[in-house]
Amino acid sequence: MKRKEWNVLFFSLYFCLMNLLFPKEKTDFNLPNAEIEYYPNFFNSQRAIELFEKLKTEIPWQQDKITVYGKTHLQPRLTALFGNEGKPYNYSNIVMQPHHWKPMLMFIKNEIEDICSENFTTVLLNYYRDGKDSNGWHADNEKELGRNPVIASVSFGAERAFHLQHNIIKEQKLKINLEHGSLLIMKGATQHFWKHQIPKTTKPIGSRINLTFRIIK
Repeated sequence: MKRKEWNVLFFSLYFCLMNLLFPKEKTDFNLPNAEIEYYPNFFNSQRAIELFEKLKTEIPWQQDKITVYGKTHLQPRLTALFGNEGKPYNYSNIVMQPHHWKPMLMFIKNEIEDICSENFTTVLLNYYRDGKDSNGWHADNEKELGRNPVIASVSFGAERAFHLQHNIIKEQKLKINLEHGSLLIMKGATQHFWKHQIPKTTKPIGSRINLTFRIIK
């Protein structure tokens, strides 16, 4: 075996060993009717930067129209859907047809599946161009996601506030600052009892890309 090949093998084994000895840091939140895990440094800074730049330029972003209270307007962010064939995704009266998986998205998907032991069929991507872009209060509880869906959300770019609020116990609230390269996993009954949002902000911030992996039944 050539020296270069030995080096590649050595570093591959080294990083595998480091992941075993020093697993990714995780925060669990003690909330009623919810199971939420947060990994602030799921991807290291350099890898997160590389993925962020590739996502900005290689994803076929689109801006759909939505109707709220009888008024139609453009969504305040760009989106894209990738996934298995024959599994469209329907939310807010928008039906999105999936693009075929890209190797970059498969890499991210495999990294996340190693943590949460799921086999995701679909990823919905959101591109928040600046602080004016947002995502209003909602739950990922569409019929095709089934009961107690697992939603794995990875963030790249500018840090944004992620708000959660219980549907019944109104004083139960949580705010998480989603960091560059972080992973948030919501599972169990979370989507049935809680709603979440990414609010607008007047702060001068850069762009952010969010990938939410899910399983369409």
